[in-house]
Amino acid sequence: MQEVPGLIACEECDAIHRRLSLNHNEIALCNCCGAELERDMSSHGRRVLPLTIASLVMYIIANVFPIAEMELHGLSSRTTIIGAVASLNAQGMPLIAFLVLATTVLFPLVQLVSLIYLLVSINATGHSFGLNLLVRMIQTLRPWVMAEVFLLGVIVAFVKLTSMATVLPGVALWALGILTLLLASVFSFNPRYIWRMENRGKKIMPEYGARAAQSTEKAVEAEIP
Repeated sequence: MQEVPGLIACEECDAIHRRLSLNHNEIALCNCCGAELERDMSSHGRRVLPLTIASLVMYIIANVFPIAEMELHGLSSRTTIIGAVASLNAQGMPLIAFLVLATTVLFPLVQLVSLIYLLVSINATGHSFGLNLLVRMIQTLRPWVMAEVFLLGVIVAFVKLTSMATVLPGVALWALGILTLLLASVFSFNPRYIWRMENRGKKIMPEYGARAAQSTEKAVEAEIP
């Protein structure tokens, strides 16, 4: 398969376009279907790394400190996210415990650590080991990061338990709320643009899919509006 520089394929209709350099915050649209081809992410890319690091800090706080403290008849108890997962497993709900562990603990950690590694290594050396695998993994796991769903469930349980016992929100609950907002900002960055960041100095076309390379011989060049 031959790689042809300077061309880009629309992911919606497979139309081939000649890539033009974009200015600050400009967006390139497909002439055929109007779908977004690419956009200038230079300014946003510089903000992603500190936001990702802040998200990792909030993630650590959310998983280390108690998420809530409940007092009933003079007895008080605290629990963390991992403690909640262990309680679900002990109560005979291993599948639910696994889903909470995966979507709230494991997948967010993999996303944040992978993204930090990619951004740091590319900014420092211009390339990253295992870039293709990590970017595809980030894109695959991203829909399964459900910290906001867990936060909503905790808030609902918190409201219901206040009628039966004294429930105090823990540090982890506030950290989880901040983490949810930070993740929304971090996940607005499309991992696909990491390929462009690495290839910026190489002047080659990122791998947007095999269909682009296969159809370049018969492509009709169109100007990007």
